[in-house]
Amino acid sequence: MPHFLNLSDAGGDAVAAMLADAIDRKAARAGWPKGKVDADAPLAGHVLAMVFEKNSTRTRASFDIAIRQLGGSAMIMDAGVTQLGRGETIADTARVLSRYADAIMIRTDDHAKIEELAEYASVPVINGLTDLSHPCQIVADLLTVVESGKALPGLELAWLGDGNNVLASLIEAAGLFGFHVRAGVPQGYEPDASFVEAARAKGVRIDIMRDAREAVAGADLVVTDTWVSMGQDHAHNKVAAMAPYQVDERLMTGARDDAIFLHCLPAHRGEEVVDAVIDGPRSRVWDEAENRVHAQKSILLWALGKL
Repeated sequence: MPHFLNLSDAGGDAVAAMLADAIDRKAARAGWPKGKVDADAPLAGHVLAMVFEKNSTRTRASFDIAIRQLGGSAMIMDAGVTQLGRGETIADTARVLSRYADAIMIRTDDHAKIEELAEYASVPVINGLTDLSHPCQIVADLLTVVESGKALPGLELAWLGDGNNVLASLIEAAGLFGFHVRAGVPQGYEPDASFVEAARAKGVRIDIMRDAREAVAGADLVVTDTWVSMGQDHAHNKVAAMAPYQVDERLMTGARDDAIFLHCLPAHRGEEVVDAVIDGPRSRVWDEAENRVHAQKSILLWALGKL
């Protein structure tokens, strides 16, 4: 079963095919209304079940629009108003939803939940976000980088702030596509060691450093995310530890002249990034947000054997 729990479930060749497909489908839709179905309607008659245990804007909207543009339809379920929120097991939920839908996308906290869902589902399961990883976001990020005219092999990516799920998936992508990551993170907030070790084993350089300027120096791409993710405690102490890693105009001057800035959103303006950067000429944040739709379409096609 082609589950998409992490990027490595698909592999580099498949993710590259997703990117190529997303580029083609995006170009073919230029000037169309957002709700118009793609000319080939490759998922006509298919149903996507979407389960949300965490709040969502881009994941919810992009998957909903993605399945519509592919000719299918979506069932959107918040865990709090389903039996999953009242104690029904993940295994039983997986078995039931597999009878109603052709694929399941879930946005949750503990990665073990999505692994259990995939174990018992008889249809593909897609990771819309867990505390461990965020592979769908990274397909959109890679698409944005490629659209910006940058080659992935040899790319120098600088990350600032928390070593969270987005960074983990970026590190996984580095191993698949041969680019390098310099992560400027405070002590105690390093990325998951298993992702770092796996990427290094593939011969890419993953540097964990404490100095933000050193991390950004000569970078092709500067990326950050919110410092405190949903459901995390000790926000005050964490924000204080992250303060030296704020992406501002001065920090961006250390990157290459043609470097771009990405942020998966939502942004806490004035914390991890200042207005002058996120709204500035180097920012590709809004392209990145739009690209969630095009990326999700190609992920769905791959999972359902259409790519």
